[in-house]
Amino acid sequence: MGFLINHESKRMDLRFKLSGSKSESNRLLILKSLYRNMSIKNISRSNDTLTLIKNLENLNSRINVGHAGTAMRFLTAFLSIQNGKTFEIFGSERMHKRPIGPLVEALNSIGANIKYLEKKGFPPLKIEGKKMKKNNLSIRGNVSSQFISALLLISPMIEKGLNINIEGDITSKPYLDMTLFFLKKLGVKTIFEKNKIQVFETKRIKDFKYEIESDWSSLSYFFSIVSLSQNASLRISNFRKNTIQGDKRLIQIYKRLGVSSSFYKNSIVLTKDSNNGIAQKINLDLNDCPDIAQTIAVNCFGLGIPCDLFGLHTLKIKETDRLLALKNELEKLGASIKITENSLHLSKSKNINSNVKIRTYDDHRMAMSFAPLGLKTPIIIENPNVVEKSFSDFWDILKDLKFEISKSK
Repeated sequence: MGFLINHESKRMDLRFKLSGSKSESNRLLILKSLYRNMSIKNISRSNDTLTLIKNLENLNSRINVGHAGTAMRFLTAFLSIQNGKTFEIFGSERMHKRPIGPLVEALNSIGANIKYLEKKGFPPLKIEGKKMKKNNLSIRGNVSSQFISALLLISPMIEKGLNINIEGDITSKPYLDMTLFFLKKLGVKTIFEKNKIQVFETKRIKDFKYEIESDWSSLSYFFSIVSLSQNASLRISNFRKNTIQGDKRLIQIYKRLGVSSSFYKNSIVLTKDSNNGIAQKINLDLNDCPDIAQTIAVNCFGLGIPCDLFGLHTLKIKETDRLLALKNELEKLGASIKITENSLHLSKSKNINSNVKIRTYDDHRMAMSFAPLGLKTPIIIENPNVVEKSFSDFWDILKDLKFEISKSK
């Protein structure tokens, strides 16, 4: 089953609120399980976050994270310090193909007892909670910043803290900065110099309250909708001008794609800018914010402009191989596209094929990044419920924006 997406209205004008950031929520939920005197508001309603909440509230000996990659990584570290308890953690078939070796090896190097139950370097895992014996480790920085964030989140609980040496370049560094931001907010002392991070032992904190900002990666789809529209003005809350989320780079990127951004109280206002025109070509390094690559690539195709996107090596180990998935589905629509291990190159296009069925590969971002093309031509999104992973009310908001959405076989 799929959704046939189409939009014929010439004007969009709407105010609405997005759910709390999945990235902020997941970090704060782990910390709340370590420090009980914390209060969190506007927690993400995504399936990923709900999976994490369920497992943290009921720490069973067998833990199923399904498709939730962040839950797999953060819980692996969290469970490793539950002294005297034994767990098995597993997930979906795709989850068992997503690497976790660098995190496991780093934890084992400081005293954890984690074993692979099937293929080395991948889930499922058997974890025997231990008291960590060492305070120094090294880990590669170019696989997933979530590995490093997982280590940082448990560091204050380790006797004498933890010293992390990051080898090579750091992928998605803003997410690492986000983790350090929350540790500092809680009163945990950290030092980040060059590629070395030191986190000091901190077993107690003062009472802490925090309201989570809405999700900027979810906001990316509405930047795309405004860019592809004839005339639109969307006021979306709860967003901050001084956000800690790395996807705030959307503002600068989409200025070149016909979208002006401004802040009003606790909202961001996205408006179609017909005065300054659209860039003739987009060339971007997205190493710090790879999650918005799909949205930008599809958006550029919808506008008929070429783009070259770099820093995309982590897309191959996400919910699917996102680079290959993008190539397959954009080519169905008539695109000329080439991919490498870490880049995507889209040629200029003139036509968009209509009524094409877009396969989503169990990847929420594939569904949501292609949906805005309904502004240009009717398009069919297969397995549309995959958006539940991160954005459960996505289709409802599109209906409010006057998208015509009907079931299609």
